[in-house]
Amino acid sequence: MKAAFPHTLPILTGFSFLGLAYGIYMNAAGFPFYYPMLMSMLIFGGSLEFVAVEMLLSPFAPLQVFIMTLLIQARHLFYGLSMLEKYKGMGWKKFFLIFGMCDETFSINYTAEVPEGVDKGWFLFFVTLLDYLYWTLSATTGGLIGSLLKFDTSGISFVMTAMFVVIFLDQWLKEKTHISSIIGLVISALCLICFGPDSFMIPTMLIILGLLTLLRPRLEPQQEVH
Repeated sequence: MKAAFPHTLPILTGFSFLGLAYGIYMNAAGFPFYYPMLMSMLIFGGSLEFVAVEMLLSPFAPLQVFIMTLLIQARHLFYGLSMLEKYKGMGWKKFFLIFGMCDETFSINYTAEVPEGVDKGWFLFFVTLLDYLYWTLSATTGGLIGSLLKFDTSGISFVMTAMFVVIFLDQWLKEKTHISSIIGLVISALCLICFGPDSFMIPTMLIILGLLTLLRPRLEPQQEVH
């Protein structure tokens, strides 16, 4: 745990702010503190948890919720495939490692070099556990203090939009070619026009997923050339 903790400090900083904002957002939407607490503990998917607020307030549509959830979290399928070798032989720890593998935990566990003399399994486990606790505790705290805030919190839902914008910009700066990002922007705009703001999300993600799958053989060589 002592070896893993320094690697998780950036995650602690980011999760503290986003988790608090999520808990306050849930409170502003009318949910008691145990909603963000349980959702952060059981779902443990930041972007999905923000979207789930609107899902809970919308008419009951289980199929749409299932498809949206699958599409938003589909990237974890690829994370899992790339971690098969690292998590091999971890025993009971493997179950928690699989459950707790969010974007940030994946980036640490995939790239970090385990210090000499430190057990690899426990190092990966404590990275995952610490990140899990950061998010759960900050979301619960946000839900608790949300009811104590006296100022208008109706606009705090914009934190989700801001989070996705920052993620997109960060990805744009790191990309060697912007073809995939441009595809996402264009398809989103076209689907918004064709399907309207209430129904464009699922067709947008399906079309983007299909196009990127078809274009993958051409995109990967371009990335290598650049």
